[in-house]
Amino acid sequence: MRPFAVIFSLFMALAILPAVAQDSEQRRPEPTGIFRLIPEDATTDHVLRTREGELPYTATAGTLDLFNPSGTLNAKIFYTAYVAKNGGKNRPLTFAFNGGPGAASAYLHLGILGPRILKFGADGTDGTQPELVDNPDSWLAFTDLVMVDPIGTGWSRATDEDTARRYYGVNADAESLAKAIALYTQKNDRLSSPIYLAGESYGGFRAAKVAGALKENQGILASGLVMISPMIDGRFLPGDLIDPLKAALQLPSLAAAELERQGRFTPEAVREAERFAMTDYLVSVAGAAPEGAQAKDIYARIAALTGLPVDVVAESRGFVSELYTKRAAGPGQVVSPYDAGHAAPDAYPEATADHNDDTVLDGFTRAYGPAFASYARHELGFASDMTYTLLNTEVNRRWDWDGSRSQADASGDLRDLLSVIPSFRVAIMHGYSDILTPYGASRFVLDHLPTRLAEGRTALLLYRGGHMFYTRDDSRQEAARDARAFFTEAGVN
Repeated sequence: MRPFAVIFSLFMALAILPAVAQDSEQRRPEPTGIFRLIPEDATTDHVLRTREGELPYTATAGTLDLFNPSGTLNAKIFYTAYVAKNGGKNRPLTFAFNGGPGAASAYLHLGILGPRILKFGADGTDGTQPELVDNPDSWLAFTDLVMVDPIGTGWSRATDEDTARRYYGVNADAESLAKAIALYTQKNDRLSSPIYLAGESYGGFRAAKVAGALKENQGILASGLVMISPMIDGRFLPGDLIDPLKAALQLPSLAAAELERQGRFTPEAVREAERFAMTDYLVSVAGAAPEGAQAKDIYARIAALTGLPVDVVAESRGFVSELYTKRAAGPGQVVSPYDAGHAAPDAYPEATADHNDDTVLDGFTRAYGPAFASYARHELGFASDMTYTLLNTEVNRRWDWDGSRSQADASGDLRDLLSVIPSFRVAIMHGYSDILTPYGASRFVLDHLPTRLAEGRTALLLYRGGHMFYTRDDSRQEAARDARAFFTEAGVN
């Protein structure tokens, strides 16, 4: 064939490609089943007014498709991405998710990270008339953001319940999210961006697992993790078992909450509680029951720190965790494990055990779900006829812990990531008054990492407030400043 004929043939082949692609697009099968309720991706332009000035950005609300080995679509993962205009392909890219398991990303999204946040009245605890406002402390100022809802939460769905349950487990969940992250980075040409993961509560544990799955199965090396109120080691979660170390690691958070309720909070006072917890208190609850003057002294100190009556402390031998929410704030009052610094009227004062709905999780923070659905529809252009699932208890109930929750541990994952990725860094953020995932447990994990791995590459950052400390304006602002420093110190802007 003559050169001219070859060139002409290639030109004609290239010329028809757009038409073929367009025809393929037109012939794409209509969504079926639950997927019919999920709209097409929506992209909108906005301007974030930060403390440093205006930042134009693009928001995309959409889904990423997951296929089984035979190529059949079996799930869609919903995400919301915020990308700064003119930020470049090398700008940090942070993927964020919540925990539960069974929680959607609306908590972090509208609570601390995103360009819009939800306010809960004058005292920060009224969810009856929440207000969506601009977030001048959004992390978009220093990193692009992708909020991800795991399968079964938000608007992320599988084809059917049997398929969905295959995602409800530590390993399957991490693999699916790693695939979603790989798909997003490929689709949006972000392979050269430093990749960070941010997760709250179980999401902190999840972040470590996803980082491992990214490395092992997607060839993507994460640059760091931001773990917010995380569960790292399941054995330190509150429970019925009498465990001296668990009790000692939780005690400073109990003391911080009492200081908040009394209006006497200072970091110095909490540090004194930390010293007591890991010395005299730990020795006392780990050994034989103290007697005489020694018992009187140790129980009085525990009572003063926690607000519990001395006789209650003595009866429990100092293991006060199970008694705290019902008894610490006084008769007729109950506190939330999510933020024990605030007390509310007890709905069941005659009961000896705590039967109250949680004043934080079942109270004002429930407004994050409908608020996000409204925000997506009216501001992001993503109008779904399916309700947004903020918390899915079915996911939590069916979760496969690959053993048991008390044996779940991500500290080994942190060790491996710090060892093989020289630039990898970890920031752990906690509220002082969170007694569900107390900061003492995270400190213990960090303190027991090899020094050569942890030194200069890990940090524990503490704020006033509880599990969702970011509902406090001062703590949210302080956390944003710390996050900016974390990303800047990593050599990115």
